[in-house]
Formats: sequence, C-alpha cells, structure tokens
Amino acid sequence: MKPIHLICLALALGACSRVANVGQAPDLTSPRDSQEFAAMTNPPLEIPVDSGRPEAAASLWAGTTSSLIGDRRATARGDILTVVIEIDDRAEISNSSGRSRAAGDKVGMPQMMGIPQRLAHKLPEGAGFDELADASSSSTYKGAGNITRRDKLTLRVAATVTDRLPNGTLQIEGTQEVRVNFELRELTVAGFVRPGDIDRNNEIAYDRIAGARISYGGRGQITDVQQPRYGQQIADILLPY
Repeated sequence: MKPIHLICLALALGACSRVANVGQAPDLTSPRDSQEFAAMTNPPLEIPVDSGRPEAAASLWAGTTSSLIGDRRATARGDILTVVIEIDDRAEISNSSGRSRAAGDKVGMPQMMGIPQRLAHKLPEGAGFDELADASSSSTYKGAGNITRRDKLTLRVAATVTDRLPNGTLQIEGTQEVRVNFELRELTVAGFVRPGDIDRNNEIAYDRIAGARISYGGRGQITDVQQPRYGQQIADILLPY
C-alpha cells in the first residue's frame, strides 16, 4: 500500500471516531482499569501483632493501621493519601543587547623607485597612485527580548500507593475525572514520596513529590474546537513556509 493511501486511511479512521461521538458526552474511564484499583485489591498481607494470642484480635491497642491510636498515614500498597497541588509560579526574563562597529582603510603609493611617476601618464584621467583605495564600513545591531509567564493552579486529589520500593519510598498515582455537560476535565498525578513527608492529616504537597507528573486537561466539545484540524496539522508539518 502506498504512503498516500495509508495517510488517507488514517484520516478516514480518525474522522469515523469523531463522528461516533457527535451528540454524546465523553465517556468516563472506569476506575477498575487503573493501577490504583489493582493496588487496592492486591495489598500485601498484613501480619497482626501477637497473632498467637486470641485476645489480641479484639484489643484497641493493636499495632495495625486500623488501630484507634495507630498512625493513619499511608505507608503500604493500597493506602490512600491526599495530594495538595498549589502551583503559583511566576517568571520574568528580560534581555537586551547592542553592538556597533566602524572601520576605515586608505591606501596610497606616491613614491616607489619612481614607478608611479613613470606610469602616471598611462592611467585614465583623474586616476593616480597617491590614493589607490579609500574604503569605510559601519554596522549596528540592537536586540531585545522579554518573557513573562504566570502559572496558578490549586487542586486536591486523592492518590493511591501503588508500590513500596525497597528503600521505603512510596510510588503513588491518582486520577480524577469531572464531567460538566459535554466537557470532561481530567487530573492525573503520579510520582514518588517519602513516608516522612506525609503530614499527620495524611496529606502531601506536590513539591515534595519526586519525579512528579501532573496533568490537568480535558476532552470534549470545547477542547475539540480549540484544536486545529488534522489537515491543518499535517500542512504545518509538511509545508516549509
């Protein structure tokens, strides 16, 4: 199959998928298809304290996570914690540069063993050896640049511990989907956290997540209108101007 045929087929398939969603709200992703659900349904076996004593099962002083006085912070696979995302970043960069240069050259040969005098009468009218060349040049350059950026985002999302690494670090992942009319907003957060960074409210700030991956976007009618058409995207890639 020729490349042009493959391109046409891909465009046709993309158009068909878009037509199928006409008049319908975006589908929500099933929570059972995430790594969070897998971590919660397959937690590690918890060994109770003093398992050889029958009375330990009814004690309020048990050392398990369900204890009334136990630490309620997430520590193992399947536990849930809250990620607080408060991004308020601002950056301003301003640069300016200038450059100028001037040069001049003048060459003459009035005396050289009498050769200029002997050849003077053979030169065209107005020409002479006294001023062979007289050149000058100048250049000026100025440049300026200014960048101003402001990012502000305040969100809270529940995340699940999907794994506990050998060094004790917790790998977390959290997703959240909110559908309003025909627009679906998606929030995803993932990364690695130290158990000691989780506060007593079982919350952790986003800036304490190593390798943080935070995504906030959406899909639906509004997002679809804001995206350029497939033909325009291909033209932007192929056209050299």
